Amino acid sequence: MRLTRRGAFLLGLALFLSWGALALFATRVGWTGAIPFPDALRGALAWLGLAERLPGTQQDILELRLLRALASIAVGASLALAGAYLQGLFRNGLASPSVVGVTAGSVFGASLAMAWIGGFGIELVSTQSGLGAPMIVTSAAFLGATLTTFAVASIATVSGKLSVPTLLLAGVAMNTLIAGWIAALQSLTLRDMDVSRAVLAWTFGTLDDRSGWQVLLLWGGLLISCLTIPCVALELDLLAGGEEDAAALGVDVPRVKVCVLLAAALSTALAVSIAGQIAFLGLVVPHVVRMLVGASHRFVLPLSVLLGGSFLLGCDLAQRALLGEGALRPGVVLSILGGPFFLALLLKNRRALSTW
Repeated sequence: MRLTRRGAFLLGLALFLSWGALALFATRVGWTGAIPFPDALRGALAWLGLAERLPGTQQDILELRLLRALASIAVGASLALAGAYLQGLFRNGLASPSVVGVTAGSVFGASLAMAWIGGFGIELVSTQSGLGAPMIVTSAAFLGATLTTFAVASIATVSGKLSVPTLLLAGVAMNTLIAGWIAALQSLTLRDMDVSRAVLAWTFGTLDDRSGWQVLLLWGGLLISCLTIPCVALELDLLAGGEEDAAALGVDVPRVKVCVLLAAALSTALAVSIAGQIAFLGLVVPHVVRMLVGASHRFVLPLSVLLGGSFLLGCDLAQRALLGEGALRPGVVLSILGGPFFLALLLKNRRALSTW
């Protein structure tokens, strides 16, 4: 049963509150031991300048864990929002940043930047780096995501109409092509182990040792992408009936396409440039939201933001609590969870697929 408008509001409030609860719980998960909740709360307030700092290295440890938690929320929210945007624009629930190649394009752009800068290795995004190199990586990731998005959309558009099967095939082809380019880049950089390790780490995703400015950059990009929601939510609902019908109802279809593609590319690029490749989150979360509240983008888009943040942070906390030092990279975890979900979607929709 779908939630009512009041139910959707209460769900959104609960998810928003879960961000704070999960972030506070994140201070207890780490290899250096748990921090008691009273101390965690005091340390969080001290980080904001509202209380005394914790003694010794406890405050530094807590701040690193909080930054990781805030980065996890922003990355999860950004990728989920990008998935909801793309699924609404392409009118297909199988579209997502990873499936249509946007994530791969962003990873390749970031990887090229790392190889071009050279010599910095994994420190490109460490807390010791200045702003120059990371900003180059972020810009390259955004350019790669944008070019890939427009390339796939152009290939999938036939006689002014978007072809869903061509979209998915173009996404598969683009992912395969870019995977080959990334493999070639890794092969070329094997002689520089730092650069090669940095490129390889990006393909698995990483949330370790995020700095304050990186977290601010993530949240700033997420805010910009969220500001697009009221400008396109109704238009995406109207596009569900087809571009011609939407245009007849007064929708500026080219403007909506550009706004949605740029917002999806921005949120994906920033997430990937700072956390690496984390696939399938943008596919799974919007589906779960639509099952709960229906297809209206006035609810799907903001709730995808809220659920995406909670989902990634919750998955990261759960697997680190269970596996400890053997914890997997976040991109690996989401691939393990998202791959079966994608197959289930294909099986569920195979009758519709057979008519393409």
